[in-house]
Formats: sequence, C-alpha cells, structure tokens
Amino acid sequence: MLANSNFKLKRSLKQATSYGEWSAAAHAFDQSNGLDRWRRKDATRQYDHVTIRIRLDRLQSLKARHDIRGLLYTLNEGIHGNMGGMGKAGLYGHALSGTKHLVEAYIEEIVHTLDVLAEDNSGDISDEEKRDFFRRASHCYGCSAFMMSGSGSLLFFHVGVIRALAEAELLPSILSGSSGGAIVGSIVATHSDKELTQLMRPEYFLDRIPKDSNQRSEALVAQLEESVEQFIPDMTFQQAFAKTGRAMNVSVAPAEMHQTSRLLNATTSPNVLMRSAVMASSAVPGIFPPVTLLALDKHGEREGYLPSRKWVDGSVSDDLPAKRLARLYGVNHYVVSQTNPHVIPFVTDGRRKQSSLGLLTEAGRRSTREWFNALTIIAGKADKKGGMVTQATSLLRSVINQDYVGDINILPDYKFNNPLKLLSFPGEKQMQRLIDSGERCTWPKLEMIRQQTRVSRKLNEIMTQLKQRP
Repeated sequence: MLANSNFKLKRSLKQATSYGEWSAAAHAFDQSNGLDRWRRKDATRQYDHVTIRIRLDRLQSLKARHDIRGLLYTLNEGIHGNMGGMGKAGLYGHALSGTKHLVEAYIEEIVHTLDVLAEDNSGDISDEEKRDFFRRASHCYGCSAFMMSGSGSLLFFHVGVIRALAEAELLPSILSGSSGGAIVGSIVATHSDKELTQLMRPEYFLDRIPKDSNQRSEALVAQLEESVEQFIPDMTFQQAFAKTGRAMNVSVAPAEMHQTSRLLNATTSPNVLMRSAVMASSAVPGIFPPVTLLALDKHGEREGYLPSRKWVDGSVSDDLPAKRLARLYGVNHYVVSQTNPHVIPFVTDGRRKQSSLGLLTEAGRRSTREWFNALTIIAGKADKKGGMVTQATSLLRSVINQDYVGDINILPDYKFNNPLKLLSFPGEKQMQRLIDSGERCTWPKLEMIRQQTRVSRKLNEIMTQLKQRP
C-alpha cells in the first residue's frame, strides 16, 4: 500500500507543471514517508541543534522584555549563515519540503529581530550605532551570487532556472555567466523585473532566433550576432546596472598566450558594450574567431577596448568566477546553474560527497588532475617554439583545473546526446524541454535558497532603507 502511494506521489512530483503543484506533492510525500517527523525533531548529528535552540530561546526572551541592548549584543555574537553547521547541504537533502523546523524558526527569528532593531525608536541605541551595526553585519554576512556556466544551446536550461528563481523572488542581483550563460545573464541584467516575466518564455526566443540551422562557422557567427542584437539592448555595463540594479559579470579568456582572463562588469569595465562582451565570451576557440571588445568613449562614440587584444570563450579559463565575485562584491554564497557537457558527469548537486566512496572518488580525481597537469607541462616544454602544442596543453589545463561547483548546484535532468548540435539554436520542442528542465530542477532547491539567503536579503533591504533616510 505504501509503495503504491509513494509511486503516485513521485509521479505527481515528476508531472508538476508549477512550483505550487510540486511543493504540495513534496509535502504529501514527506508526510507519507514520515519525513515531516524528522523536520519537527531538533536533534541530528548534522548540526549543533543545542546551540541553535539556546540562541533562539535567548532572542525570544530578550524580545519579550524589549531588551534592545541585549538583542544587539546577542546579534553581535554572530549571525553568520552556518551557525552551528545549520548551513550544511545535507540538512536540505533529507526531506523534500524543507529542513529542520528549528533551523527555519531560528532564521525567521533573526530576520524579525533585525526588523525590530531597524524600526526601534526607544533611544536605547543611537542611530549612528544602529547604522554601524547594520553596515558591519551586512559586510560580515556577505551576499549571494547566481553563476551560469558555459552551455552553447543548453543556455535555455539557464532560462528555466531564472524563471523559477524570479517567480519565487529569489534571483540574486549579482550574476555571472560565460558563453551561453553570458547571453542569458545579459538579457536579465538589461531588463526590468516587469519586463523579465515576459522575456523568459519560449515565444520570446523563438521570435528572435534564426530559423536556418546552417552549421558552417561563418553562418553560425552571423546567426549569433543577429540573435545577440535581438536579445540584448545596445548598452554598456554601467548603463545596464543603472537601469536594473543587477550586476552582470561576463567572463572572457585571452586569445593570445601570456595574457590573463577578464571579468567584465560595471565596476571593472563600465564603458564596455555588453553585446561585444557576450560575443567574445561565446567565441568557442577553433570554431568562432576571437573578438575585439567595444566600448563607448567620453563622447559616447564606439571605439575598440584594448584594441590590440582579442578574446574568446570565457568558460575555458573562468567558467564560474567565484573568487573574483568575492573580491568585487563580498559574495560568499553561490547558486550555480551548471550545463557544461564535459563537467556534468563529474559533479553532483551537493557541494561535496562526504561518504567513504565519495571521498575516495574525489581523491582519485585530484590525483588524475595532478598527473594530467604534469604531463601537459612536460609536453609544452618539448614544444620549444611555443606553438600549437603549448597553446593546446595550456588550454586543457585551464579547463581541467577549474572548480565547477557552488554551494547550491542546479544540474539538468535532460540528456543532450548530440554534441555537434551544441553550437546551433535548438528547435521549439527541444527549447521547451530545456526551459522546463531548468524550472523543474530548480524547484527542489528553492527552499534551501530561500533559507540560506533569507538573512542577507533582509540586511540588504534594511541597508537600502537606511540609505534613504535623512
């Protein structure tokens, strides 16, 4: 009887056409399998539930006594997202509908306490002390970024992920992308929230992509340029940020040896035109020609940006630029939409597997990577003139030595069996499948994203309010 019920519930999960339907089926599945009892019970070896319970009780007690000074002192002890290990991915992999009720209650209590402090006018703490606390808290807590991998025509999976995040109001304002991810991210970064609901639909893309599926290199470049002009307004990174408040970051790799990759954005390259950055990030080495970036000069006229240099696909050097985002924006939490075909077989939707087999597998991968690095360096040294062998081995090392996972990883459940079609635009049915897959694979992650970004979103909201006050 239970097996039959589980089969029906799993089918409901798989056939859900909206997050509301999926969430209802997830709650029913958890209840049917006793996982709701796991959520109600505080204890598990995966986190320090005693510390979380003590801090929750203390905050509630101080708030009941309206002890503003005590609340401030308690929050100053630490409000980081992994207090007592409560940020571990394993806590969100047990039940489909969410994590421990204690963790959710503690996060909600932190958020409510922040609101109490922000709105308090009792005079127990001065406005300057209040502002200082929120500045420090916001800086120390950090923020989240959404990173999209290189993808070719699999970029429509990213579209589905963004649809799910935007509908849940969980899309971070800091975005990054390379290749196909750069296209999707730049569309998002140049359109308002109101426009976004209309954009992330198959009809929008079908009306703007070439109908001819010609596979010749010259035709592919022309098709890509035509589509990018249709998708992305003619704006600089600075103009896009001023319009939407979204900080888009596009990865590009150098076409020449002895140059370094770049992360283009409104901070480091405000005058660069986003279209040219997207074309450069999509220039697959050996298939598309390298691209010279374009920017607006002080008179608003187009000119070459670093005109002596050319750039190619950013995914070969910095597919997920986590370290650079951390330096630029204080990002310490990463949501990743990963569709890179050569990466997916080697990553999981959790940060790292901690089982014995998982640890051994990870050790084997590290060992293989080191052997590969050593062999390619030796092969490069044998190429005395620094020719094709040196360039090829350098490119391969750049690809294999990257880290392709984040804190929350969204991977496609849709199998793409023909790599030859990755550089051409898909048909209507395949596009719809990819967008649907992106949404469907994001739904199980939404509650984890909601809880792990709840405090940072509240701090950002309060900081915005404080800046608007005289």
